[in-house]
Amino acid sequence: QVQLVESGGGLVQPGGSLRLSCAASGRIFSISRRGWYRQAPGKQRELVAVISSSGDTNYADSVKGRFTISRDNAKNTVYLQMNSLKPDDTAVYYCNSYVRLVLESQYKDYWGQGTQVTVSS
Repeated sequence: QVQLVESGGGLVQPGGSLRLSCAASGRIFSISRRGWYRQAPGKQRELVAVISSSGDTNYADSVKGRFTISRDNAKNTVYLQMNSLKPDDTAVYYCNSYVRLVLESQYKDYWGQGTQVTVSS
């Protein structure tokens, strides 16, 4: 199996920054696309940013120019640098990864447990 462990969430003032990390562990053969999603109270989970295995990125319009997704394949870790945070960014942030395990032929989606980000003065 695969474990995705997120870290880096917390309370920050508007205009501040946070950096989320998501480390993958387990019997991993390869990781394809990786992404960050978020879910605010009473709202559906939404895509924040995604990065392909080759480094191509895509962002939700609401975070373009403020958030940056990156990955370190040697560490099986994906990051989300969040700058100029706004109260509307308050949500639980989830890491998602499309993973192929050793001795398996197909990729599957895996999710982290989520980390809370609260933007408030």
